[in-house]
Amino acid sequence: MNTHTGRIPADRLIKAVASLFTASGLADEAAEIVAGDLVAADMEGVASHGVMLVPLYLKRIAAGSVSVETKGVVASRTGGAAVIDGRHALGQLTGRQSTALAIELAKEHGLGAVALRNAYHIGALGPYNRRMADAGCFGVVTTNTRPLLPVPGGAEAITGNNPIALTAPSSGGFHAEVDMALSAVAMGKIRNAAAAGDEIPDSWATDAEGRSTTDPQAAIAGMLLPAAGPKGFGLAFLLDLLAGGLSEGAIGPGVNGLYGDPAVPYGCAAFFLAINVGHFTDEAAFRDKTKAALDRASSSKTAPGVARVFAPGEMAADARAMAGGTCAVSSAALEALIEAGRTLNVDLSFLSNLE
Repeated sequence: MNTHTGRIPADRLIKAVASLFTASGLADEAAEIVAGDLVAADMEGVASHGVMLVPLYLKRIAAGSVSVETKGVVASRTGGAAVIDGRHALGQLTGRQSTALAIELAKEHGLGAVALRNAYHIGALGPYNRRMADAGCFGVVTTNTRPLLPVPGGAEAITGNNPIALTAPSSGGFHAEVDMALSAVAMGKIRNAAAAGDEIPDSWATDAEGRSTTDPQAAIAGMLLPAAGPKGFGLAFLLDLLAGGLSEGAIGPGVNGLYGDPAVPYGCAAFFLAINVGHFTDEAAFRDKTKAALDRASSSKTAPGVARVFAPGEMAADARAMAGGTCAVSSAALEALIEAGRTLNVDLSFLSNLE
């Protein structure tokens, strides 16, 4: 397996990925949005949510489980609460739509909550929260997945590793942010290890019988372990109900496998909450308090042998800054894009020229 990683100008990669989506029937502007969000994940070093997903997305579009609609339908809107039916459109599109509506509702009511059903993989959650924070809102976003986690001590997957992201607006160079799945690691990291032929730590996952494993293939066929044991499981369980329950969408086994039958809709749900800081306190003062808290964390005393500590959100901000407009992508991911291009009669052979 060729796992060499090289760098490519981000705008060039976005154009290439967008061309694949437009060749699949997606409108030009929507294709640029999806491509841009996927490349942005790679620029932050989150390859599991980056362009490695493009072939999967394209396969699902071709099979009909993902539509080329550019937005969902607002199914209900009452006060500061709304429900959107995503109609199985690409999640980056309905995720942005949900975020924009949550911000709009928060500006009017102080709190804006949007539940999204019939969604497809919405990608990394951080960018949605950052848009809320840029707009002066404290942001909370969660989504559900197919069952991946057993009850601690169990041997049956009961709930997903349902990620959650929270962001507080700051007056500094980056917002206070956390974006995490509630398993020890995301399944994408295990799939990356499998593709590279690497072992995984035995604290990440179990095999199908519930035994801890270092074999990523056994882990893919098995279950993820919850972060912090019963704490992570309990939070994931409730987030499943928050996203899927309030949206009247799927929960638990009603959410299908992302890497399952490409003709069967994934059908996840999500929940977006924007809290307008200005309805509670002075926004500028709150932003300054957040910046001060971040500064205290990043400048705090380090343990022996540790050169630097990072405040929540700082590592992602550093990664974006250090990327310098380029994107690190594995040759395997680029080869997969080139092959997808061949299928769609789009010439992406130039992607083979890594720096």
